[in-house]
Amino acid sequence: MIKTLRLTTDGQTQYGGVEQIDAWRADDSGYLWIDIESENIEDEKALLLAQGCHPLAIEDAQRKRHPPKTETFDNQVLILYRGITDFDEELNVSQVPIALFAEERCLISIHQGRSISIEKNWNNPDIDLLRQPALQAVRIMHYSVGRYLEAVLTFEARINDLEDMMQERPNDELMRSLIAFKSRLRKLKRTFNYHERVATTLLHETPDVFAQQSPDIGHALQDLFDRCERVNSLSAMYYEICGDLIEGYLSLASHTLNNTMRVLTVITAIFVPLTFVAGIYGMNFDYIPELHYRYGYFIAMGLMATMGVALLGLFRKLRWL
Repeated sequence: MIKTLRLTTDGQTQYGGVEQIDAWRADDSGYLWIDIESENIEDEKALLLAQGCHPLAIEDAQRKRHPPKTETFDNQVLILYRGITDFDEELNVSQVPIALFAEERCLISIHQGRSISIEKNWNNPDIDLLRQPALQAVRIMHYSVGRYLEAVLTFEARINDLEDMMQERPNDELMRSLIAFKSRLRKLKRTFNYHERVATTLLHETPDVFAQQSPDIGHALQDLFDRCERVNSLSAMYYEICGDLIEGYLSLASHTLNNTMRVLTVITAIFVPLTFVAGIYGMNFDYIPELHYRYGYFIAMGLMATMGVALLGLFRKLRWL
């Protein structure tokens, strides 16, 4: 589906389809936003070529798993990033790749699926932003990053509960949850490593198209970078916390196992000499010297009891028990 939002010379906004593109081209002072959602690849490519987009940029925009990046061409800037469509407190995040082509009088957005950030700006257009396509593109990405930040901050309470549970009642179910969260945070870290690079490049190597449209674009880019950096650092911090909790659980389980094995070893060490004595007097020989002692049974049992108590005392002295 291809939608267009046109800002005319007299400041009026008009929603429509591809029919508005020719009218925009005839209006030297008008502005246009073209939104392409889940469109046929060939039709999408033809439209982008007609708009003067570079073939390599089109190829990048149409790749479903292309990592986030930004690239400057002669008359436009390409921004690729991962938008967010939904999330929950378990840190299940649904993403959608978004490509933004920003030029002097036109903004083109491409996404295979619903994009909350584009919907927000599309349904409530800001006239000043429509006149500054580059700033509009930055605001769209800024809103998406804000949604990521909201998701990560929502998880903050959950990670605190996990830390408390680990101290009070660690169990295998908690371990499985931590492993799942660590995997999801790893994906967020990977995504926002790219996003932070994109924001850094735009901030420190601001394209001429951006600088010419808005003198204050630097503040918007700085804000975008700060937000990307914060999400990236929070994701990394929570990732490390999950890793520490997992290592703590494994250490606790190992410590418990060591204690159990030590007790079993002590029990074995106590019964080995007793078994030896029982084995000696359990042999089927007729001429065992003590075989016919009247009190031989009681002497043997007393000997074994004495050995057991002595070994138990020795292990306690060595702090093995």
